[in-house]
Amino acid sequence: MNTSSNASLTPIGADQRVFSGMSHASLWFSLGVGLLVMQVGSYLVPSVGTQDAILAILIGSVLGSALLAWTAKLGCTTGLSSAGLMHHTFGSSFARLPVILNIVQLIGWTSFELVVMRDGTGALGQKIWGITLSPVLTTLLWGGLLTLLMTASMLTLVRQFVSRVGLPLVIASLLWLSWQFWHKLDAQGIAAFMQRPGNGGMGMLSAVDLVMAMPISWLPLVADYARYGKSGRSTFGGTWLGYAIANIWCYGLGVLVVSVSEPGTDMVTALLLAQGGLVALGLILLDELDNAYGDVHSAGVSTQSLLGGSLKTWTLGLAVLSTLLAMVLPMHSLEPFLLMLSSVFVPLYGVILGRLACSSCTADTSGKTIDWSAAALWLLGVVCFHSVAKWAPQLGSALPTLTLTFTLAWLTRTRRR
Repeated sequence: MNTSSNASLTPIGADQRVFSGMSHASLWFSLGVGLLVMQVGSYLVPSVGTQDAILAILIGSVLGSALLAWTAKLGCTTGLSSAGLMHHTFGSSFARLPVILNIVQLIGWTSFELVVMRDGTGALGQKIWGITLSPVLTTLLWGGLLTLLMTASMLTLVRQFVSRVGLPLVIASLLWLSWQFWHKLDAQGIAAFMQRPGNGGMGMLSAVDLVMAMPISWLPLVADYARYGKSGRSTFGGTWLGYAIANIWCYGLGVLVVSVSEPGTDMVTALLLAQGGLVALGLILLDELDNAYGDVHSAGVSTQSLLGGSLKTWTLGLAVLSTLLAMVLPMHSLEPFLLMLSSVFVPLYGVILGRLACSSCTADTSGKTIDWSAAALWLLGVVCFHSVAKWAPQLGSALPTLTLTFTLAWLTRTRRR
């Protein structure tokens, strides 16, 4: 394919670089907030004690968001999309494999987000009217809204809606929920909560790995937005700050909610039981929509990189496809598969960062269809990720794999003359 004629594989021009640091911070704070993030945060309890959970949340959020921001800076300085970074690192032919895997996981996560919004809407309907809403109709509702959003310009949506409207509403919702559950904790005893031990079900490194899972899951998408940044510095700072704050807040809120709720209470029910939780949950559900939007937009960019055509046509088609899949597939049962599929992108970006994120080196794939050394390092990283998960789960999988692939990719890089 002639990459010079493919918008998804061509660095964008200076006239399109319109995102400020605040734009990046607003976008990634919004994308970092979600019911799924709170739910994953609740998994820390009671596996680790409160103090260890707080420490893991801080370390994992800072490190994971730094990796996300580093990749964002790379996308900004090169002007390349995520698919473009893959092509530049692995060669035009081999890059098709990770690009296709990325499309599959993005469609899957979009469908999963629609299911989360559908289930949350069903809980709201039961709470407000005492009726059971049709899952098909609620899925079509959210899918229709998502498809409608795909007709708008991504740049306008981020700068006009997310930054000016969505962000204040989401922050207000989180503040309200945090206040409500903190009062519940105060009534039950803050001192006892802070001294609560874990049951040993998870080590510290595993807890950090769990916290890093969310920012790392966005690595295959971040360059699709960061390439529109005005400068690498503001892109790095805005992405890091926005996502780190959101990740710390939502993981912490997840720990707080599960700690003060009755055992066995699911996250949606717990939030609804809080005073004002109905409105707050509704706003968070609306915020879930931008997560789905982000997935579909990036899936469209990656599809365009393979097949050409119009980006808007691809995003509209993928939004419809995701809606249909959300109605017919058991998405909750498929979540482990999606998490497994996501694991291949940890070593992938270890290799990309090792080869590209250095001022004195660059990947040299000119004229190459496959960069065999980069491909071998990625496959080695996939093996490392799953081997560590099986044989040494107490170490966590992400950090050892990233360290290995980045180091080897950096050592085998090609220096600029």
